Order: sequence, then C-alpha cells, then structure tokens
Amino acid sequence: MSLIDTYKLKNGVEIPVIGFGTWQSSEEDAEQSVIWALEAGYRHIDTASAYKNEAGVGRGLKKSGLNREDIFVTTKLGNNDHGYEEAKQAIQASLDKLDTNYIDLYIIHWPNPKKFRDNWKEANAQSWRAMEEAVEAGKIRALGVSNFHPHHIDALMETAKIEPTLNQILLNPSAMQEEIVKYNQAHNIVSEAYSPLGTGKIFEVDELKELAEKYDKSIAQLVLKWSLQHGFLPLPKSVHEERIHENANIFDFEIEDADMKTIDGLKGTAGEAPDPDNVSF
Repeated sequence: MSLIDTYKLKNGVEIPVIGFGTWQSSEEDAEQSVIWALEAGYRHIDTASAYKNEAGVGRGLKKSGLNREDIFVTTKLGNNDHGYEEAKQAIQASLDKLDTNYIDLYIIHWPNPKKFRDNWKEANAQSWRAMEEAVEAGKIRALGVSNFHPHHIDALMETAKIEPTLNQILLNPSAMQEEIVKYNQAHNIVSEAYSPLGTGKIFEVDELKELAEKYDKSIAQLVLKWSLQHGFLPLPKSVHEERIHENANIFDFEIEDADMKTIDGLKGTAGEAPDPDNVSF
C-alpha cells in the first residue's frame, strides 16, 4: 500500500487511502502545505468552505504543476448554506475559489447546524438535491457527509437519489465511534477520519509512546497506520514540511494484532467526538 493506493467508493470513483487536511490553516499556510503535501506524494487534498482557505488550496494545486485529474479534491458545504438555492450558490463559490471545473467529493459538513435546528431534515434534503444536480452537471464526482450519525443518514435517504459514499467523522484511538463505523460498513460508506491524531492530545498517551518506540516510529506514524489497518481513511494535517513527509512514511511496517487491540482500548484518553445535534454553530 502507498499514498496513491485507493478505496473504491460505491459509485465507482476511486479515492486515495490517505488525505491531506487543511483545517485551521490560513490561506497562505494552506497554499504552501498543499504544495509540500503533493511533493511528498499525497494525491488527496481536503478543505471546506468553513476553513476559509479554498483559494489558497486552489493556488497550491496549480503551483504543484500536477494535472488536475491526478489530484482528488474534497470540499464541504458550510453551515449557513443549507437549502436548495443556498447550496447551489455555495457549490459554485467553492468551484470559483478552488479555480477548478469540478470537485471530486462534496460533503455536507454538519447535519444539524444551529441555524437549521428546527428543520434540519428538510434543509439537508434540499441541499442534497442541489448537490445531486451538480453531479448530473459534471461539477461533482461523488457525494458524502460529515459528522452524520445513523439517524441523520437514514433521514437523508428518505429523499436522496444518490447515496452518500463517505462519512467524515472525528476518528482516532480516543474517539472510535463504533456505532457510526459499523453503520458505515453496513452501508458501504467509507469512514474518513478527521483529527486522526486527536488534535495533538494523542501524543501524551503513555501506551502510544511505548508502542511508537517498539516500532521505531513516531506516535503520529503509529496512529495513522492504526487508522489504515482498520480500513479508515485518515486526514493528517500539518503546516510543517518535515512532518508532512513523516506522516506519509507509514507503509514500511505493520502493527501486530495484540498492539492493535491495545490501541483500540484507549477510548477517551484524548477527548471524544462532539454531538452534532447539540453543536453551537
């Protein structure tokens, strides 16, 4: 396995097994880190309208010199843009900022934002309709969701014509979200792991320090490999060139079954996932 290996989404589109995240990166940092990531071999870049760095990501894609069709690009619908017309405008705005003719994967970022709490089902349904039309128009290749629990996906499927191919959730040894992962597996939905390193807290866990020493790897490399061995799709993020390369160097070792179980037992050691029905944004 390598950075260019892929999972096949249920609609046949192939997505690289590791993505490069840009959450909390400024326009400038996103541009430079995307260039470094592509130089390191990543071919899957993740951003969102809420990150306010799509233009920087787009510049990084262009400056890399790679062909657009050789890079998988994900972005997401912002919390204030749910609804049919709003989503149509948001999709076009992302295309313009990224300076691209199409988005490989477009995701509803949160299922139940505060602005739409009284009618989240209808808001998601109308957003999805606009997303489906963008697929038909060739502007989007695959559709996904983020932070969705099973009841959110079930509600979406009451009206959806195109099934979600991927669910991007907070997923790391501290927050395994077993119920959602099992649901995803049962419905052939890829479980994509954002904050796969627990936004840094994971580095303080003693068991991981010991195992990293055993495998002569960093804790980040160990945890990313753990994610891959579970069949997840991790999205490591860094703005440091050395770390970007380090996080990509995880294909020359295998974690033993007993050590996988040890890591599986670290739930709650570095925080847990937020409840999407009660977020304050």
